[in-house]
Amino acid sequence: MIDRTIKIGTRGSKLALWQANWIKSSLNAKHPSLSVELVIIKTKGDKILDVPLAKVGGKGLFVKEIEDALLNDRIDLAVHSMKDMPAEIPNGLCIGAIPEREIPGDVLISRKGGLLSELAPGARIGTSSLRRSAQLLHARPDLVVLPLRGNLDTRLKKLETENLDAIILAAAGVKRLGLEDRITEYLDENIMLPAVGQGALCVEIRQNDPEIEPLIAPLEDQETRAVVMGERAFLNRLEGGCQVPIAAHGKIEKNTFTLCGLVATIDGTTVIKETLAGPEDSSEIIGVKLADRLVSMGAKTIMETLF
Repeated sequence: MIDRTIKIGTRGSKLALWQANWIKSSLNAKHPSLSVELVIIKTKGDKILDVPLAKVGGKGLFVKEIEDALLNDRIDLAVHSMKDMPAEIPNGLCIGAIPEREIPGDVLISRKGGLLSELAPGARIGTSSLRRSAQLLHARPDLVVLPLRGNLDTRLKKLETENLDAIILAAAGVKRLGLEDRITEYLDENIMLPAVGQGALCVEIRQNDPEIEPLIAPLEDQETRAVVMGERAFLNRLEGGCQVPIAAHGKIEKNTFTLCGLVATIDGTTVIKETLAGPEDSSEIIGVKLADRLVSMGAKTIMETLF
């Protein structure tokens, strides 16, 4: 047994700490005598709060400093939200475990309890995600979308303080923090396709780490990994960061992996969307094929105008 303290790197937000503590509890449940501590690391994304993520410079904003700590042996493993993970994992690191996924969709939280279809024309909706705003404007071009940064608590407060009518958040984060009673509506994925990896956690470790690999192996959920890696293959093929509205959601039913993917213009006027299915053990191949299909349908043109 390991006779030293295992260090988990995490961001310091309430949700990030919930996620890291959940991994810590899971490790302790399997290894009761294991000493585990959290190491809070501030990322660039935590420091720059007044600028939309797309303008700061894409993905990796919430993981790079934590990955550096992992590469420099300051921590033993890192816990991230999978949707924050860039398509490329740095040399020397790998996704060690993907636990069972929480609900992947988005929710609407309205100030006065109105559903999306009931919001008045000109209603003010807060979100800084290009994916959410593009799909929202596609469904309801009469709404006004306003930037909304900050962690989940902050965004809920801004619903009241910034004269917003509603905000859109990931269902998983709201559920994990026990705030389900605030949810007005679970948005149908035909209206709001989730981000790649949304609702899943990523336990990142050093490659070939004989001490940590067996510790985290029981956290792995094979079906979640197959689905998430299919979604990530789609994202990777499109070379998508935060500057382009991209969404994808996969599921496995009766040994078949089905992936729905989307690329949109920022104003939501053009949405290119397609679904592809195949054997569950070919999720990454399907992800790549779906990306290529979207490119042939015009996604490339959208992406070239945005980059």
